[in-house]
Amino acid sequence: MLVTIHEKHIDETAANKISDALETGNIVYFPRCPFPLPEEADLEFLRRELPGQLKLKNISYHPEAKKIRGIEGEPALVQRAERILVEHSERLQAFLAKATPQLADGCVVGTSSFRPIQEKGRKLKPHASNELVHIDAGAYGATNGDRIFRFFVNANPEEDRVWATKGAFPNLYEKYGRDAGIRPLTRGQLTKGPLDHMRTGLLKGLAAAGLSVATVVDSSPYDRVMRRFHNFMKDTPEFQQDPQNHQEIRFPPYSAWMVFTDMVSHASLSGQFALVNTNLIRLRSCRMPELAPINILRAA
Repeated sequence: MLVTIHEKHIDETAANKISDALETGNIVYFPRCPFPLPEEADLEFLRRELPGQLKLKNISYHPEAKKIRGIEGEPALVQRAERILVEHSERLQAFLAKATPQLADGCVVGTSSFRPIQEKGRKLKPHASNELVHIDAGAYGATNGDRIFRFFVNANPEEDRVWATKGAFPNLYEKYGRDAGIRPLTRGQLTKGPLDHMRTGLLKGLAAAGLSVATVVDSSPYDRVMRRFHNFMKDTPEFQQDPQNHQEIRFPPYSAWMVFTDMVSHASLSGQFALVNTNLIRLRSCRMPELAPINILRAA
């Protein structure tokens, strides 16, 4: 499940190798982040100043609103945090355009986030907890089957970031889909109806009128099915405690990894200070769209 690529070998690695690894349910791991991280002074600023300024689960720059959220403080502090996250996102997008050009083509660039709090023992509500194994659902409103891609960097200079996984969506859906109430699906259950189209049109209109975040609250039948599976995982102790296929992965300081989080189940068991970026990859850009969760649901 872990495909390791060293920075010095990226130019020698065919772009399809990386994208195929992602699409087949693997985590692509870089022992060292393959593009420049923020300057150490900026990283130390994030680690030192932002934990005490947190007012939401994470601190994130939202490009659709051109605004940072989840932080409060003096304007200079907020502006510096925003600059760091925007510049980090720009460097990531340049790397992806080179390393995975087909997947990067037409993608929607999402949030650039900093996670300042120790994941272990946060005592968040189950649906918000990163410590519980889950599959992501509903990033940026209605994905309609497009892929949720995330790029992580362990920005802690001393502590590993520890993940857990129970495998990829195809096997999890086969084993738990019936218990979650999403297998089999009724005919047309993934098809958008008139109310879905009406809501999408209304939200697009609000976005065009200046309410840039309106489309973020959109939904689709597919996204609601995936959200139901996400919630089943987090709400079911038997699933969380099942040792079958359970695997823990340690990511050392300044390492990086990228993954389709709508495909690979994951939890952050421990670790403090991480940079996390999200893109929405168009299904049409995938080389193996038949492996995408929406097409696995359709075929079941």
